[in-house]
Amino acid sequence: MRHKHSLTRRELLIAGSTALAVSSCARKKTLAPQAVSIVRQDGYDQNLYDSVRRLLIDHRVDVQGKRVVLKPNLVEFDSATTINTHPLLVHAALEAFRSLGAAEVRIAEGPGHRRITLDLAEAAGYFRTVPSFENVFTDLNLDELTRVRLQRPFSKLSSLYLPNTALRCDLLVSMAKLKTHHWVGATLSMKNLFGLVPGGVYGWPKNILHWAGINECIADLYAAFPKTFAIVDGIDGMEGNGPIQGTSKHAGVLVAGRNLAAVDATCCRIMGIDPSKIAYLRMSAGADGLAEQNIRQMAQHVNAVRTDFQLLPDFQAIRLGAA
Repeated sequence: MRHKHSLTRRELLIAGSTALAVSSCARKKTLAPQAVSIVRQDGYDQNLYDSVRRLLIDHRVDVQGKRVVLKPNLVEFDSATTINTHPLLVHAALEAFRSLGAAEVRIAEGPGHRRITLDLAEAAGYFRTVPSFENVFTDLNLDELTRVRLQRPFSKLSSLYLPNTALRCDLLVSMAKLKTHHWVGATLSMKNLFGLVPGGVYGWPKNILHWAGINECIADLYAAFPKTFAIVDGIDGMEGNGPIQGTSKHAGVLVAGRNLAAVDATCCRIMGIDPSKIAYLRMSAGADGLAEQNIRQMAQHVNAVRTDFQLLPDFQAIRLGAA
């Protein structure tokens, strides 16, 4: 008969470490690729309506009988450059979601610079582009609020006061502009969530969030809104000293998907930026979530549409391929 062998403490530790490593490898291998669409769109014309509807169908976005909130990027207005999400794209999304059976589609924004939101929207062309705009728009700076406790926050905040229009919808659609950012490197669908936070509570321009950590608050907001979809306006973006004082940059694309981190990682690559060097993306998705092999690109490939955006001198290190 063989004697039973009692494992030593060292053998138990080795066995446990091996099992943990195998388990970790298994999790990495089973990471489901996140689908992200890159669609060529050269201008703001009637083709947008078909393009946006096809994006939603390709991603099987089911909004039948549901409430949808479109969150564009409305920050400032300057006729000499490109700052805001184009109103024609927002109207195309409004019509697309209605055609797919949404019970209600609203447009909502809480700008951090301008306190009279409707004046900003009018200057940006929303009133003349979206029929009955005022009837479908909610100023999130004036909306009723609910205090939401943050689960495992990255920032110094333990809770956020957030607008009920965004909290109670079935799908929040972040319609960001493809832009560089002078503090965090790039502002895309996740950074666009800053506009959900009311300036009346958090200051102008959302100063409390800045003090609590901009990157960290972006990650917290992303975690607070799990039911999201992104459509990024990359037809005409902004390079250099974004998000307001940069210069227009034509990229000729729309980028869309359910996973905002994967969408933003793809947008970064289109701009010639390494997504792993954007702090809020690393916090939210980790290295695996940002890896290109874990993002299933639909329609166009990044390399076919890459358009390097100019970066401020302090951000040259985030360039793809930089040491």
